Amino acid sequence: MWKVFLRPKKGHPPCFCLPKKHQIMSMDEEKRMEDEAGRLEELKLPELLMSEVVRSLHAIIDHEWGLLQRSACQTAAGRALWNHVIHDPVAEVLAGESFLRSLYDKMRKDQLNNAHEVSGVILAVRTLWFDSKLEAAINSFGEGESQVVLLGAGMDARAYRLSCLKESSVYEVDFPELLQIKAALLHEAIQSPKHRIEMKAKSLVRVAADMTDGDWIEKLKRSGFLPERKTIWVLEGILYYLHHLHAMQVLQSIAANCSVTQTILLADFMNKSSATLSTSTFHFYSDWPDHLLPTLGFSTVKLSQIGDPDARFGLLPDPENLFDKLRSLPRSIQTNPEDGTPCRRLYLVEASGFPNQNTS
Repeated sequence: MWKVFLRPKKGHPPCFCLPKKHQIMSMDEEKRMEDEAGRLEELKLPELLMSEVVRSLHAIIDHEWGLLQRSACQTAAGRALWNHVIHDPVAEVLAGESFLRSLYDKMRKDQLNNAHEVSGVILAVRTLWFDSKLEAAINSFGEGESQVVLLGAGMDARAYRLSCLKESSVYEVDFPELLQIKAALLHEAIQSPKHRIEMKAKSLVRVAADMTDGDWIEKLKRSGFLPERKTIWVLEGILYYLHHLHAMQVLQSIAANCSVTQTILLADFMNKSSATLSTSTFHFYSDWPDHLLPTLGFSTVKLSQIGDPDARFGLLPDPENLFDKLRSLPRSIQTNPEDGTPCRRLYLVEASGFPNQNTS
């Protein structure tokens, strides 16, 4: 059997919340990370994935879930296979064999072909960006309990891997069938004697709801969410799957909380060119999310692109990588003037608001 992992250097600390040295690295540290990233080893699946219960659960995912639900397993596979920078003890079991093999094959092909970017690097950078911003947001709240809402949580395991959540109540919102299978997979992992998994968050509540229905936020409140408590909303890899009307309704519902309490939104946005990658899968886009969000009620918006200083983490060593090329072009340009290719961008956005703020 095969396993993919990018082996961490001996003595390399696990990444619970993003260590400071991953945020600002010396040249030696960045070179070491580049060397580690080049050692793609053979894929050996953990025994837990071979158990009858886990195989039956993933058979349901493979044969019954739609594209949106299955994208959650693709994200988990990315975290599992970039585990030299992401410490996620349950990513493999949440991803499943088929998604692990598929991404591994792409990564191996990229490395053999000396590709400028290795498959999954977007997922790795995105995960690390959200981890670091989530920790910083929690610290900015100071003393007292905070809430973290993971909208479209998918196979996210932050409640089990980020120690910065120790004083936070975490709410995962997603389709009921996804949350049920996720809970069953996590149960198998926790019960396995070879896995040492424990909750990092103060509490975790799973809320079965469809974000395209108007009552998802009421279901969240009935599950214990307190609108008056400081809250961080995490929308990772979800907005662009929604149609424009639903995406705007979700953003407006979150922005409404700015009038009640200190509110922070962490989200990623596709631009129009990225959304056209799959017109049947991606719908919502924004070329200027830093202009959009203030109109909804957020007073401060910070935008990054993959490859920016806070969104590279030593994972883009090739100077010819696509992301640095895009960053050198004005955001208003939709087509690269050098080769005529679409300028497909992913924006990583942090927005905040609070009562009595001035949004003018």
